[in-house]
Amino acid sequence: MEYSAPSRTAAAALDRPERRAAIGLAAIYAIRMLGLFLILPVFTLYAQDYPDYTPLLAGLAIGAYGLSQALLQIPFGVLSDRLGRKPVITAGLLLFALGSAWSALAGSVLGILVGRALQGAGAIAGPVLALAADLTREEHRTRVMATIGASIGLSFAAALVLGPVISRRLGLTGIFWVTAALALASLALLHLLVPTPRVSHVHGDTEPVPGRLAGVLRDPDLLRIDVGILSLHFVMTALFVALPLLLRDQAGLAADQHWRVYLAVLALSIALMVPFVVLAERRGRTREVFLAAIAAATLAQLALLLPHGGVLALAAVLVLYFTAFNVLEATLPSLIARIAPAESKGSAMGVYATAQFLGAFLGGAGGGAALGFGGPPAVFALSALVLAGWLGVAVRMRAPAPSPDPAGGHPPPRLGADG
Repeated sequence: MEYSAPSRTAAAALDRPERRAAIGLAAIYAIRMLGLFLILPVFTLYAQDYPDYTPLLAGLAIGAYGLSQALLQIPFGVLSDRLGRKPVITAGLLLFALGSAWSALAGSVLGILVGRALQGAGAIAGPVLALAADLTREEHRTRVMATIGASIGLSFAAALVLGPVISRRLGLTGIFWVTAALALASLALLHLLVPTPRVSHVHGDTEPVPGRLAGVLRDPDLLRIDVGILSLHFVMTALFVALPLLLRDQAGLAADQHWRVYLAVLALSIALMVPFVVLAERRGRTREVFLAAIAAATLAQLALLLPHGGVLALAAVLVLYFTAFNVLEATLPSLIARIAPAESKGSAMGVYATAQFLGAFLGGAGGGAALGFGGPPAVFALSALVLAGWLGVAVRMRAPAPSPDPAGGHPPPRLGADG
């Protein structure tokens, strides 16, 4: 089925093909990220059963997808401009399924590490966003992109709950087989639900343009944000190198009950983050909320160093951390959108996504090394140090101007203290 997006003079509501594109692509994106996240809450518990287990290898296996994703996600986007969106997405999903099956059949942590790298090599983020842009009118593009972005948060929350549940019934191998099946289901969605555009274009507002990457990398304000997302995902990945062990060994919670803690913590933290995001975005207090969230995340990591009286005390610290994490995860992309020139937004987001995935890899590697050196406390100390360093970079941020209104009443904001 081929589809050509209607002109911008058409009806304001999403038409049926646009709705199919939004739903289908958001589902594909969410399913893939769910597959990458499912092992986070359980891997370090099960990895100890493999003969070659070391904390460093376990951490590398958790974060390995981030390195291949960081290296390939911009090239995959550029390749989709030349070969077509659906062929490149199909190849990426097949690589993801292959990596999942490889991990399921692996008899070692090293084998799982290779499988996780293969999973990440199916770097479809850029092509998915480019296909969404091909299939939607410009005035609806932000809404569709927001739908796809929201699916990532949902997949993360679902993974923390479903990972312990699936592993209880099927083991770690079962998680990887489920992930492989989900990848094949995504292929069916891509070819049966998502329309095929008649013509594909390079969209500078949604995908990287190689000629604009150098300008993005020279912008100190954008680089501060890239440092931020790298730090945020470093700490998030490192946390899950140590947190399952903490819940089992210090809180005395059986592995198949961890999902209850994650569900309660995530539900409460999402509710708590909403007023802070509103304060930042609608009341012009972005800088204050942003810095406070980094400080709160740092304090939470330091609090994890302390002895805990039980599950409730640990859960309270996790609520503080995930509230701060959710605020930062919501705020950082909006800052990119407000800083980058319109024609370079896609390039800025491409560099941002690369930094995000690189942070996941470094967090797995750093968290695994720290766990081997000094156990969970060393992981939390390293994470606190990374966040404190980010706070030192972010404190130079000036209060950004409000987002431009429809009449263009506000100039583009600049975050850096140096202008």
